[in-house]
Amino acid sequence: MFAQFNRTDRRLLLAVLAAVVVFILWNIPQLDFILYPFRLFVTYVHESGHGTAALLTGGQFRGFEIFGDGSGQAITAGGSRLFILPAGYLGAALFGAILFYLNNRFHRSRVLAVILGIGLIIYSILFGHIALLSLIIGSVFGIALMALGWKGNEYINSFVLNILAILTGLNAVLDVYQLIGNSGTSLGDIRNDAAAFSAEVFPLPAAFWALLWSLIALIMLGIAVYYGVIRPMQRGKSD
Repeated sequence: MFAQFNRTDRRLLLAVLAAVVVFILWNIPQLDFILYPFRLFVTYVHESGHGTAALLTGGQFRGFEIFGDGSGQAITAGGSRLFILPAGYLGAALFGAILFYLNNRFHRSRVLAVILGIGLIIYSILFGHIALLSLIIGSVFGIALMALGWKGNEYINSFVLNILAILTGLNAVLDVYQLIGNSGTSLGDIRNDAAAFSAEVFPLPAAFWALLWSLIALIMLGIAVYYGVIRPMQRGKSD
């Protein structure tokens, strides 16, 4: 049945399936063992966002750590806190949006998986070496993506990349959703980032910044979905 769709329609179907899978994994605790490695990947991207912002604003990025509970920390010096603090969530949102757009717009998922895998390995060597788990997560995902791009077909690669894009793109949204849905959950990273931003940059309630970052993340991913999938369909582009 899948073969009866043109390539653009297949891409849309894969994107929808990926979104459904993310929703199911995030809302069924019994499946947390499947979600766990992806949560560590999201933390990897999140902490990389902080570090990259430090570098781009004239500071230093000395490395980052990922912990077994899914939390992490970026070790930076100097730079602008105005950009560094929100760059965990907004950087992850931007990463997810760009990955989703490139994956669905240009139909080169195998090549994209290999490039992303190489990038993860290089980034892990440069900045993840200070903590073993950080180095392992980046290297394992990097090698897995390279192998998937080399051996897997275009649509399997597209599906996996969509899952990674949605999880990272909605990092802030999913964290806020989890907090709202479970009052017993600790605030974790989103409290740390938003509270630090409130204390150090602009003294509005931390909840305001958390919700604002979530909204921006939704907008970014929405733009990626529109230009990556919906607009090509409207123009009747297919292979």
